[in-house]
Amino acid sequence: MVPALHTARLAERAPVRAILGPTNTGKTHLALERMLAHSSGIIGFPLRLLARENYDRMVRLKGVRSVALITGEEKIIPPQARWFSCTVEAMPMNRPVDFVAVDEIQLCADPERGHIFTDRLLNARGLSETLFLGADTIAPLMRTLIRDVEVETRPRLSSLSYTGHTRLSRLPPRTAIVAFSMADVYAIAELIRRKRGGCAVVMGQLSPRTRNAQVALYQNREVDYLVATDAIGMGLNMNIDHVAFAGLSKFDGQRHRRLAPAEIAQIAGRAGRGTRDGTFGTTGECPPLPETMAEAIETHHFEPLPFLWWRSSKLSFASPQALYDSLCQKTPHPSLRPAEPASDMQTLSALMQTPAVRTLATTPQHTRLLWEICQIPDFRKLGLDSHIRLCGQLFAILAKDGRLPSSWLKSRLASLEHTGGEIEDLMHRLMGIRTWSYVAAHPEWVENAPHWQRHTRMLEDALSDALHERLASRFVDRRAASLARRLEEADGAPLLCAISKTGEVCVEGHDVGHMRGFAFTPDPQAARSDQTLILKAARRAARSEIPRLVSRFLQAPESEITLNLQTGHILWRDDPIAHLRKGPSVLHPVIHIEDAEFLESAHKSRIRERLAQVIANIQQQALGPLFRAEQAVAEYPLLRGIVHAMMENGGVATLAAPPHLPPKEAHLLRQQAIRLHGTLAFCTPLLKPQPMALRSLLLRIHNALPIAELPPPGAVSMRLSTQPDAAMLALLRSVGWLAGGGTLIRLDIAASIVQDMRALCARTPKPLPLSLASRLGVSKKDLPEVLKGLGIRLQPPTTMPRHHAGPPAPFMVLPPRQPEKRKQRRARPEHGKHLQNAQNSSPFAILSMLRRQM
Repeated sequence: MVPALHTARLAERAPVRAILGPTNTGKTHLALERMLAHSSGIIGFPLRLLARENYDRMVRLKGVRSVALITGEEKIIPPQARWFSCTVEAMPMNRPVDFVAVDEIQLCADPERGHIFTDRLLNARGLSETLFLGADTIAPLMRTLIRDVEVETRPRLSSLSYTGHTRLSRLPPRTAIVAFSMADVYAIAELIRRKRGGCAVVMGQLSPRTRNAQVALYQNREVDYLVATDAIGMGLNMNIDHVAFAGLSKFDGQRHRRLAPAEIAQIAGRAGRGTRDGTFGTTGECPPLPETMAEAIETHHFEPLPFLWWRSSKLSFASPQALYDSLCQKTPHPSLRPAEPASDMQTLSALMQTPAVRTLATTPQHTRLLWEICQIPDFRKLGLDSHIRLCGQLFAILAKDGRLPSSWLKSRLASLEHTGGEIEDLMHRLMGIRTWSYVAAHPEWVENAPHWQRHTRMLEDALSDALHERLASRFVDRRAASLARRLEEADGAPLLCAISKTGEVCVEGHDVGHMRGFAFTPDPQAARSDQTLILKAARRAARSEIPRLVSRFLQAPESEITLNLQTGHILWRDDPIAHLRKGPSVLHPVIHIEDAEFLESAHKSRIRERLAQVIANIQQQALGPLFRAEQAVAEYPLLRGIVHAMMENGGVATLAAPPHLPPKEAHLLRQQAIRLHGTLAFCTPLLKPQPMALRSLLLRIHNALPIAELPPPGAVSMRLSTQPDAAMLALLRSVGWLAGGGTLIRLDIAASIVQDMRALCARTPKPLPLSLASRLGVSKKDLPEVLKGLGIRLQPPTTMPRHHAGPPAPFMVLPPRQPEKRKQRRARPEHGKHLQNAQNSSPFAILSMLRRQM
């Protein structure tokens, strides 16, 4: 490494300043102004793209003769150059200038390149002024490492707001979608082409020429979307309103890891430039950001960097081993961490082990050459072994012959000159050209260096143009994109509008909304944007299509129309078009058509007639036994009254008193599956799940009650978590459920149990059958309480004396209470009662009862 830009005396006098803050604070613009105000200067950028972009800007201001560009692949250095735009790695550290600046200085914490930025932070100084630009997360460490540094924090010029997750098809125009793999970029770009007409694509592997051509597609409004990797996170100034993350993790060259909040903020900050506000969020399969992270990005508050990566720049070229040892020196400060071996060190370590290199690298000059060759970036990404072999070949030729022969270089470039093939082929050739551009940029390495520099630049431009054409051809539907622009520019011109069979409202081939039943729902993004013409045309299309839509509904099969038994909404093709309201009786609700701005009264009347027939069919199918019973008992006044009460109460009626029916009428009632349980009359088939759900809905609507939680379909009981109020108990009873012992029991099961228990113990007490628990669907522990809730009398077992052997005494089911028997029991002597209880509780008495039952 060459000496630093400053002497110790000048470093003490020249101020070192840091302008820190989030994106869109004008830091880079300020640095260029400050540099051009000095008589000479150097500014280092993290990317070749940025160095080239700012070089062009400086040329426009100062002229081509006064400005130089130095990157790994390009060196444009006029003899009278005063201002230099460089990549950070290519900054000429041995050139004294008045002003030095480094952009994105927080990259000192980058695991791959951080040691280069840290070296510039510690050693790069201007004679008059030094300026570091970046995020304020580096501020504490900068104050620790640089004495008397002046740190100025600048606020963002516009606000940045989090909007949550948005579907890819709903993203607003002027959106940049960020993914972290080539496969994801391609997949998203394909989807945007199909849905929105096309997009531009920006990736780190693209050459500056291809990148600029793709950016021009977006900036010129030929497309409204940009799909990019995190390459847009640094210095890409575009008219982006929204940044949507399709992922939050990436492969950093060593492992897959999640992005830090500061990294996400760096990319999200591309939205809203200047004083124009921006938004950011997630899309695709990427989940929403955690609230704390979103707030940190909005407010630009992040944890400071814990350390910086460092590698010694004071190198010894006495031998390859001495060089390697000097690269592995200990850090001079606790805030600096030794950098992991980068590609150049790995290449050096591997080449040191080869006999050919050990034979040739015996002088400081050859050791320095070896190190310079090891620093060639691995643009091709074909694996470290392939890169090491290439570097070994270059070193062997240069160490022996001094220059790369033109014939040798020509043969290497021949395979890269073809501009045909797919996108991946062109990108691989571009990566190969970048390697030879880097080599040709060293004039002492190649014969006729100016020729090869021009030739590699020409090949790069040709491949870049071909790649741009392939990208545009694959990811841009120019017809759809031009239609989108026409919609924005149209002024009263007629637009093609239609509604598809699936309800999509299209204007000039673009989806702008959906017909939900008979109501038009505009696309949320279109509704928020300033595209009133699109919405006006969409409404015009909907208005003209409504008569056809109504006609289609009237002719639709009944299977397309459904009733939601929870909410009472009536759906057509899963879209709500009406709902039930309270009518004159439980079985006669009113049908209310949902409000729709294009439906006329005549349309609503025809829709209501059709829906009335549908609801009648649903009731006839589910409540058919009740309607048939009504016709069967028409000639029997007493039965007609019972069935009428059931009709008025949705299937279960509470009578004033238990009716006394003649045998013939009782038999007819049983034939209609109608049963009596005390004062309750009910129809057994109506207790099945579907009729019960329908009756529950109709009863709730008629009585204005909230949704009741019913037992699952097929269940005969359900344990209650809380005690329902009186209105809810009445509703449950009308639906067909009795509450007893903290449990809901289905009415037909409760009636059967009560009838069976009365028959079991009509004359004498009998042991409680334990099979009742499974029959009722309750636990054996809860069974006594449930039976008591149903009005069944039980006698709990008494504790047996210790000297009695045998099974524990069971609960006894007692006969229905009779007043005469109660008097007789009261007349018995008290000691006789105790004796009788003891005898009844003994194992022998219980065994005797069981035998009598058998």
